Amino acid sequence: MSSNTAKPNPANPRKAAKKPRPIRKVSPVLQYFQGVAQVSAGTILALTMLSSSVVAGGLVGLALSFRNLPDVRVLRNYVPSETSYIYDMKGGLLASLHGEANREVVSLNKISPHLKRSVLAIEDSYFFSHHGINPPSVARAFLANLEEGRTVEGGSTITMQLVKNLFLDPRQTINRKVAEAVLALRLEQVFTKDQIFELYLNQVYWGHNNYGAETAAMSFFNKHASELTLGEAAMMAGLIQAPEDYSPFVNLQLAKRRQATVLNRLRELGWITQAEMDAARAEQVKLGEITAFRGSQSPYITDAVIQELSDRFGKDAVLKGGMRVQTTVDMNLQKIAEETVRQGIASIHSQGIYPDQMALVAVDPRTHFVKAMVGGVDYSKSQFNRATQALRQPGSAFKPFVYYAAFATGQYDPNSTISDTPVSYPDGDGYYTPQNYDGSFYGPISMRQALAVSRNIPAIRLGQSVGINRVIEICRTLGIKSPMDPVTSLPLGSVDLTPLEMAGAYATFASGGWQSPTTTIVQVTDSQGRMLLDNTPKPQLVLDPWAVAALNDTMQSVISSGTATSARIGRPAAGKTGTTSSERDIWFAGYVPQLSTAIWVGNDDYTQIGIGATGGTLVAPVWRNFMNRALEGVPVENFKPMSSFPRPQ
Repeated sequence: MSSNTAKPNPANPRKAAKKPRPIRKVSPVLQYFQGVAQVSAGTILALTMLSSSVVAGGLVGLALSFRNLPDVRVLRNYVPSETSYIYDMKGGLLASLHGEANREVVSLNKISPHLKRSVLAIEDSYFFSHHGINPPSVARAFLANLEEGRTVEGGSTITMQLVKNLFLDPRQTINRKVAEAVLALRLEQVFTKDQIFELYLNQVYWGHNNYGAETAAMSFFNKHASELTLGEAAMMAGLIQAPEDYSPFVNLQLAKRRQATVLNRLRELGWITQAEMDAARAEQVKLGEITAFRGSQSPYITDAVIQELSDRFGKDAVLKGGMRVQTTVDMNLQKIAEETVRQGIASIHSQGIYPDQMALVAVDPRTHFVKAMVGGVDYSKSQFNRATQALRQPGSAFKPFVYYAAFATGQYDPNSTISDTPVSYPDGDGYYTPQNYDGSFYGPISMRQALAVSRNIPAIRLGQSVGINRVIEICRTLGIKSPMDPVTSLPLGSVDLTPLEMAGAYATFASGGWQSPTTTIVQVTDSQGRMLLDNTPKPQLVLDPWAVAALNDTMQSVISSGTATSARIGRPAAGKTGTTSSERDIWFAGYVPQLSTAIWVGNDDYTQIGIGATGGTLVAPVWRNFMNRALEGVPVENFKPMSSFPRPQ
């Protein structure tokens, strides 16, 4: 750190200013020579000039031996790592992501003049007049360190500090210091002063994992670097020498003493008036908070966003690329979803049934944007996101995919009759003989009634009629990517899916067959506002409208008179319960035209939840509670009837 007296203008340090008043305090260098040699002022001047010449000349010679040093021209394409920010749909901050360096890069003109002057005053007041190194400072530091027998003064310019941080290791050796000086000289030949100062202010470490002026200002004072007052700027500039030691979060009184040192230096240089200094010292600084590694407001949705970003851009780009990510999440719905899951699991436990986990996903059918996501009961205890990662059998909640396939042939409608009687199919070396949940048979039954009361054998018969591979093809069209085997039992949900896949697929039914890719991200830009990803919905009609209308008509009967009467919400709604054998997984997935929601309940170890546990008795009421709150103020909307579309031939 330099303590030289400089002459830049306070408003613009590059311009000449009036000569500052002499500093009354005798410098350590002068004290040293006065005490040891009692030499004259002329001798000191001559010695300084000689040492400057020696240092400068020596560096030129040493430069020849440092041909293997990095090429500073690489900084022309240098992009410092930046923190990425994740926002909800309305712009509220959900989380910040970064690797080792928490940094937001800003241009020099977006940094307060107070901070720029304060940094120059305390770190390198001759910055705009030297060429990378300041020989008098180097000589003075050498003598001071020699006198103390240890390093007490660095003599490094801002340019030297920058190249040290970017190119060199932190070891205090003669070779490293010489390399630092050589690189500083080279850097000043390639870049302007403003470019170097901007790089420095965005690169320097301010403590608490804050790199760069903008991130530090937001952490220490909860304001942008452009908004810093003189008092705040002086306190921040004082941190650079020892960030954690001088941190106001650690020791406010020490930070204020360091602030006073910076303000005194500014006054000595003539860059501020006495009145400005007094006002800055009297200023009541309002501190912010440590922001590095701060947790997400909604960690399950944040984890899903990070995974989607990483799949597309790579994890390194997410942590260092300075992305600005607008998510699809509606924080009002997200909070409702989180409360619903907590209350829902407690309600189920109060009935003497003790599943350990629940997941909920809500998707807007009009955009296929994920509006809310909860991947478990308590993120602090388990970070596994069951909404996106848990592959669980949907049971009878899979049947609508089979029914749609049947309606799409044009040979069936909701009132078509299908047989609910014993049946067997070849299966490997034996036969597969499906059973209904209660072991009974209804005989001839309408498709509407078969789905409403969730009969298994009619679903198996329909699967054989339309073809299992056709059912799988439809699932792929609906965005389901989980592996599927074309087994006879597939119509009963003998496949592992995620709640996100279920909510997204049902959302396509809710939209009348229109689909965009289901996503948690609206758009992604870089820190300069350049678009990296635009997920503006571009819906495509992927299902037959009449067949979807027939399915929606049929699935409304599940809620109005079937296995999910506890899911009634006072408006047209369609859905399906799901309960697997041995009660390992229980589901309810349902929708209105404006919102599709899937809820899964189970144990992570796949053990039985409880005898008699069903989606209709345990999960449908949880779905009802969420939908009632989520749809407050949303107009009632009917599904389009079958009569609106031609029946497929």
